[in-house]
Amino acid sequence: MLNYKRFVVLLTFVCLFATALVMHLLGGIEPEQLQSWLRQAGIWAPVIYIIFYVVATVLILPSTALNLTGGAIFGPWLGTLWTSVAAVIAAVVSFAYTRTVGRKLVVEKLAKSWRAMDTEVRRGGVLYIFAIRLLPIIPYGLVNFAAGLTSVSFKDYFLGTVLGIIPGVFPFVLIGSSGLKALRTGDILPLIAALGLTGVLVMGATWYRSHRT
Repeated sequence: MLNYKRFVVLLTFVCLFATALVMHLLGGIEPEQLQSWLRQAGIWAPVIYIIFYVVATVLILPSTALNLTGGAIFGPWLGTLWTSVAAVIAAVVSFAYTRTVGRKLVVEKLAKSWRAMDTEVRRGGVLYIFAIRLLPIIPYGLVNFAAGLTSVSFKDYFLGTVLGIIPGVFPFVLIGSSGLKALRTGDILPLIAALGLTGVLVMGATWYRSHRT
């Protein structure tokens, strides 16, 4: 029977292999193809979109393209709804995995080097997680797994995630929706507004983090 450490290593390699395989399989798929497939799915489109989003996020694949796709297919409001639901599910699954399987190993092996980060996240709590969710330059899936390795409470993590998801994904959903509209009608004002909103959120989150340290 595999011991705990070997199980963690084996599961990590499986996840890495699965990520590489999915990236290879999706490498030839254009965003337009994905949008076309989802449109053809009819009422099942939200379910398929959520499942695809959760799997991609758990495998730490870039979620920005899916955020844009959600806006292009479902529009700004339903796109934000379905994307937020999918993002929260993925966040809970990833957090639960690393909190259950990986945290003990991290504490044992990286206690000193991890302590500062762990303390920062724990003290920041809800507001720290909220701010991190507004930074698109940090992979969403990576944040999910890393948070599970810290001592932040699930309540703070969940609340910070839920509060940060909507403002975090809405600009990209809006870009996907308004970008498609701009191509069809030539109206670029919504697209400019979405890009501006993204910039404001990033600057706000960056300012918060810099003043926390």
